[in-house]
Amino acid sequence: MLPKIRVGVLGASGYTGADTVRLGLCHEAMEITVLTANSHAGKPMADVFPHLGFADLPALTTIEEVDWGKIDALFCGLPHGTTQDIAQKILNEHPKIKFIDMSADFRLTNPETYKTWYGHEHRALDLQSEAVYGLTEHNRDAIGKARLVACPGCYPTASLLALLPIVKSGRIEANDIIIDAKSGVSGAGRSLKQNVLFTEAGEGLSPYSVAKHRHAPEIEQEVSKAAGENVLVNFTPHLIPMSRGELCTAYVRLADGASADDLRDTLQDAYGNEPFVHVAKPGVLPQTQNVRGSNFAQIGVVADRIPGRAIVISVLDNLVKGSAGQAIQNFNLMFGFEETTGLMQQPLFP
Repeated sequence: MLPKIRVGVLGASGYTGADTVRLGLCHEAMEITVLTANSHAGKPMADVFPHLGFADLPALTTIEEVDWGKIDALFCGLPHGTTQDIAQKILNEHPKIKFIDMSADFRLTNPETYKTWYGHEHRALDLQSEAVYGLTEHNRDAIGKARLVACPGCYPTASLLALLPIVKSGRIEANDIIIDAKSGVSGAGRSLKQNVLFTEAGEGLSPYSVAKHRHAPEIEQEVSKAAGENVLVNFTPHLIPMSRGELCTAYVRLADGASADDLRDTLQDAYGNEPFVHVAKPGVLPQTQNVRGSNFAQIGVVADRIPGRAIVISVLDNLVKGSAGQAIQNFNLMFGFEETTGLMQQPLFP
């Protein structure tokens, strides 16, 4: 039996919060003791998410009502801007709590970059400098020692898992990366927005935030570290009429003498022993339905018909490996559990 860790989920009425609860119920060490959702305070979780009505869960409450002294770990699914203020208050008063943030507030290491892309000064700079970037497969040691982990966005997770090993290897030109990204509508959150209404998003495919998506600087930050130089990427996201799932297609220029097979070998070397990241065999193309509902990611490489170029395709479930699942993976590292604990649910198909 694993020791019980008292867990709270902030923003439990959102999609990432709900998936954290869903996955956490299968984790033998998690004791879910607090669920916050200020707009639904006082309601049972079943009223907000009926699919969780079969579980014995605490009622939703406001953040102001929580006794933080009875919490060991917090998963935060609140909006950016809100998170930094709450995290600072909680961690200043209760420094032993481990804080796993699924928002964007602590992902960017440069405060000026944060201000540029999120429109305001960062109000918790001491915590921002402490935060560890939570791309699990590439930052395990630091995550295991951290008090505050900033889980990557869903697009960066899919893109960086595919790109970091081949950038580090020097087998592609880091300054010539084009990422065509597509996500299900759950990536837009649960609040009412016209563009995600069924009649607006259904039966169509829409680009959005073209040349100005906030995940671009996050991708650039990590690719630049891998390349050892400042890198800009061409990143364009699209909305697909499905609930969950994400596919990123990266078009890359090969370095002199490298081939698509070399890229696949590099990825296989990087992930061959990983429990959740799988490299597709030659001729096998990743598909979102291969990973739906799971913490798995799949990456494939194809030689482009244009000489000197290759196409790298990655897929994941944006709510699991792209958010709640990766957060729990990081939770496992932070508390010394097997990294796969509570996360070995196989993909749901059909």
